Amino acid sequence: MGATTAATAASQATVFLTAGLLVLCMGLWATGLIAEVVTAMMFFALAMLLKLAPSQTIFSGFASQAFWLVTSGLVVGLAINRTGLGQRLARALADRLPNSYPGFVAGLIAFSFLLAFVMPSNLGRIALMVPILLAICDAYGLTPGRPGRTGAILAFGVATPILSAALLPANVPNLVMAGTAETLYGLHLTYLPYLWLHAPVLAVLKGAILTVCVVLLFRDRIDSARPPMEPLPPISADERRLAVILAIMLGLWVTDGIHHIPPAWVGLAAAVVVMLPKVGVLPGDAFSQIQLKTCFYIAAIFGLTAIVNESGLGREIGRALLAVAPFEVGASAKNFATLVAISVGFLFATTTNGAPALYTALAQDFSQASGLDLMSIVMIQVVGYANVFLPYQAPPIVMTMDLGRVSLADTTRLTLVFGTATLLIAAPCAFLWFRLLGRLP
Repeated sequence: MGATTAATAASQATVFLTAGLLVLCMGLWATGLIAEVVTAMMFFALAMLLKLAPSQTIFSGFASQAFWLVTSGLVVGLAINRTGLGQRLARALADRLPNSYPGFVAGLIAFSFLLAFVMPSNLGRIALMVPILLAICDAYGLTPGRPGRTGAILAFGVATPILSAALLPANVPNLVMAGTAETLYGLHLTYLPYLWLHAPVLAVLKGAILTVCVVLLFRDRIDSARPPMEPLPPISADERRLAVILAIMLGLWVTDGIHHIPPAWVGLAAAVVVMLPKVGVLPGDAFSQIQLKTCFYIAAIFGLTAIVNESGLGREIGRALLAVAPFEVGASAKNFATLVAISVGFLFATTTNGAPALYTALAQDFSQASGLDLMSIVMIQVVGYANVFLPYQAPPIVMTMDLGRVSLADTTRLTLVFGTATLLIAAPCAFLWFRLLGRLP
């Protein structure tokens, strides 16, 4: 009896300490009081010192596919920058953008989504494109201080993390969701079915909504024809080789339902080839220039989720939510709205990167309460976390503000309007699309 009581007390202490660590880490990640990588290292240190779980659980994030896909994405992004292929792609964009302000904004938003197919890193795409975008704005006469310049920068910066939610390997929240679902439930998400489920609403429709929001909030016009830009040098051998590598990588991603090789290992192989002597385009020591802080952040998120699940804290959080959530078996619309609301609610506490970890850890409980299958429960959350209402909820948007010298007030104005509009318009459309595809009864 005494041994049972002691074990129960130890279990309760572990749950209590895990809850404290969860609040601490999520709070620091949400507020940005200290660097994300420092919080990640703090998590690893405290979890080991407090003996909250075995080391293989705490460090399980380093074995996740998400960790390696982000790492390989950083390598590929560096190659795109180094070879000049990124600048060539941006220049191709600039040459094809209309001379009308709405067309200019729509073109930037469309390009942000298309670039995600070949460059699986939100922060990498922002770092590459914002300086180029400033030059494009200058060429179009959208000089500093004009609302059209602010609108163009924010159009690309907001579209980058939001629209890429429709593309499985293209942003961190998707990878957190996919990795957690695989770790906890053995669910394997594939490229094309995921794209078909989400792209029509979360990319196409939301891209149109974002265009309207930017054009209305930052009214401007392009006064005259764009002057010709300096011609680019002929395409180099490195650019050609990298283009072939990217084409093969994208082809393998698209056909993962046939060969069953996860996107992470395809991306990792592409990163290795990029750095091979004579074959690749980067020297081997280029890896030292990769900023691995995002990778450690991903590993910490997965480790924290694993501890929350193993300690029993996840069950306690699930019970608390289920006590107030209006789930009803057979009420598809009500259950869909409730799940989207829960996903959105997590954004305010944990940002887009952390929300999928908490939500996915509770998916089994949500499935039992609503009567929906587990895969549908996991997929519905994307409709929620693909909305942001405040800039801090999406780190790429904060990075856009810094690089593009855009004010917090202007950014918040757009995210609030866009987030509200998409929740009112896109979420119901997503529900109808899910039903049309047979994902919901």
